[in-house]
This record gives sequence, structure tokens and C-alpha cells, in this order.
Amino acid sequence: MRSVWTASTVGALAVVASRWAYRRLVAGDLVVDLSIGRSIRPLGPVDTRIEAPRELVFDVIAAPYLASPPASLAGKIHVLERSAEMVLAAHRTQVRDGLVATTVETVVFRRPSSVRFRLLRGPVPHVTERFDLTEDGDATHLHYEGELGADLWAPGRWWGDVVARHWEEAVRGSVAEITRIAELRAARRKRKPA
Repeated sequence: MRSVWTASTVGALAVVASRWAYRRLVAGDLVVDLSIGRSIRPLGPVDTRIEAPRELVFDVIAAPYLASPPASLAGKIHVLERSAEMVLAAHRTQVRDGLVATTVETVVFRRPSSVRFRLLRGPVPHVTERFDLTEDGDATHLHYEGELGADLWAPGRWWGDVVARHWEEAVRGSVAEITRIAELRAARRKRKPA
């Protein structure tokens, strides 16, 4: 009896399986957390000066988690559990071609100086991040940094670098939005009569 499994059939199945695995990995549905051959790489740093008081900047960062997200973030952040100092939140980030990465993270608030994130589910098994806020006269210095880890030695390092590029791009976009909103609110406060 002749085998139905020709080399081209096996090759086509391998391509389909690879594409499926890639899309599931990016989406955060398939998590490779083997804790072997783990490589850790830094995220950031990103530093910026925001022309707004530290409390206000902290409130802008915390609002999507502790209050309700602004319209620009409504479909991107979904709070699953909430307490006064910590939330469990799902973050949806558009990657490309309709591909959406979904991560689940804890977010810890230390008013007014820091917000910390720890990945629980996503395209890599390990991410920790933090936003640190320090007073800089009437303004705020925002410092972001973190670390990202992926398993399986060289292939994991390659995958970690791919994920980190998109991750840092999303962080830079968030920092720009935080800056825009905080400075807009600070300017409005200054214009209000006492």
C-alpha cells in the first residue's frame, strides 16, 4: 500500500503547524515555560520628564486599573480582579496584521512613587517592569525599566529579542500617552481660578 504522506504533504503540514504555533505564542495562548535554558534581558530604560506633579502622573498611570480606562484604552485593558493596592489585568496589544498579543499581569501600586508589573501569562514566561516617579521641581521624572526572560537557550534568546522589540515599542507609546494626558490635566489645573 502506498503512503499518503508525501514530502510535500508533510512540509505543508509543518508550515501550517508552525504558523498556528506562532500565532498562539504571540497571542499568549501557548506559553512555553520550561524553566530550562532561560535567558534574561533588560527592558528599557526609558526616562522622561513630565510637566505635571507626581501625584497627578501617578493617577494617570493608575486610572485604567483603579478607576475606569479612558476611551483610548477601553479595549486594551480589562481588569479581572481589583484590590486597593493591586489588580490582575489582561492587556491587549495590536502587534501586526490583526494579530493581538494578550498578556495577564499583576499591577501593584505604591502611591505616589511606583507602579510595578509582573507577567503571569504571555508570549514569554517572565517579565517584570516598573515605573518609578520622582519629583523634579514642579515636574515629574518618570523612569521605566524591566526584564524579560525566555526559555530554551539560543532560540529563546532570539524569541525574547523579538518580543522585547514590540514590548518596548508599546511601553514608549504608553509613556507618550501618560505624558500627554498628565501635561494636559496639569495645564487645565493651572488655568482654573483659585
